[in-house]
Amino acid sequence: MANVRALAAQTLFQVVDKGNSLTAQLPYASQQLPHKDRALLQQMCYGVLRYLPSLEHYCQNLLDQPLRGKRRVFQFLLYVGIYQLQHMRVPAHAAVAETVNALNPLRAPGMKSLVNAVLRNFQRQQAELEASANAILVCQYNHPSWFIKKLQAAYPQNWQTILESNQQQAPMWLRVNQQQGSTSAYSAKLNKADIAHSVTDDFEDGILLTQPVDVKVLPSFDAGACSVQDAAAQMAARLLAPQDADNILDACAAPGGKTCHILELADAKVTALDADAKRLERVADNLNRLSLHADCVHGLADQPDDWWQGEQFDRILLDVPCSATGVIRRHPDIKWLRRAADIDELAALQAKILDNIWPLLKTGGVLVYATCSVLPDENHEQIKAFLARTDNAQHIALHDQDNAERPGLQLLPGTTDGFYYAKLQKQ
Repeated sequence: MANVRALAAQTLFQVVDKGNSLTAQLPYASQQLPHKDRALLQQMCYGVLRYLPSLEHYCQNLLDQPLRGKRRVFQFLLYVGIYQLQHMRVPAHAAVAETVNALNPLRAPGMKSLVNAVLRNFQRQQAELEASANAILVCQYNHPSWFIKKLQAAYPQNWQTILESNQQQAPMWLRVNQQQGSTSAYSAKLNKADIAHSVTDDFEDGILLTQPVDVKVLPSFDAGACSVQDAAAQMAARLLAPQDADNILDACAAPGGKTCHILELADAKVTALDADAKRLERVADNLNRLSLHADCVHGLADQPDDWWQGEQFDRILLDVPCSATGVIRRHPDIKWLRRAADIDELAALQAKILDNIWPLLKTGGVLVYATCSVLPDENHEQIKAFLARTDNAQHIALHDQDNAERPGLQLLPGTTDGFYYAKLQKQ
């Protein structure tokens, strides 16, 4: 039987040291565990990634030298052990004993005395170690230095709030399929099933669950009555405002939540484009569950000559590749996989996609630009630059402060994920 703590250490090693995404690594590790242990594995992996700088700081003070080379995985096992002692409700004696026992499946029984000593010393020195970590900005907020600096520049009043929100568990929002019933009708079904939730006028298709639940307990989920989608992401289709018989392009469509939402709102002809063939399969799966149809096309948004059939679109949803810095709480590995240099590269790709997709839009047509980023380089600065170089693009304001100097709508992580939207019309 696989050991959950050993698997957590191996998974974290693959993410932090090898640069693999947690989204790819976690399912592989979970398959090796009984169902009852999978949530614990996820909790440990998410937790260590959330608090990585602090955990590194503690180990720097508790080890004579860091564990390197073939012993590197044991460094991550120490992080798993300390995270349990500091943040989980596991009894301290059990956290230490089980972490030490994880060395058996890792085939390193000779490391037991070292791991045991480090964890015991952390318990003894915890208060002073935490105080010394809090004196270091990167450890205090547990985000990389380059990202903290970017937030301080962009949001001088509330950068701390963004960082603190990123450390919280993300809320679970449902999108009600309006073809099958109203939001209020589905709310009544949730009440009947004793699933606590709230409904808000701000998101007409959205329901916020008080606690995340397994989709298997959601009424008529398999029949397509609802989907799991953050309220910020639900705004995409509503801002696009699809109409029956529209020819619509959903560029960068995977995993398909926005594609499906468009089709729930209108009987439109939709092309779902994505560069990743594997992720395009998830678009098809989501469409099938909801009994909806779109033309799924494998291709690059910045190279339409390779896939475009020549018919212009009435509406285009352009959810461009981005830093994903607005969804860090859902994907804490983003903090350690992203580099400062990535932002300039992403901004250049976004500009290229905007320029190359714009000719595919009909005169009078609408394009909604979207990212799950909180960085101005990818958001209002990107749209401001596009408007400056594109004579036939008109900016449509989404709120009172949405102007040509700072176009678009920026949502920060909190009740919803961090998202950005701008709406443009072709003149």
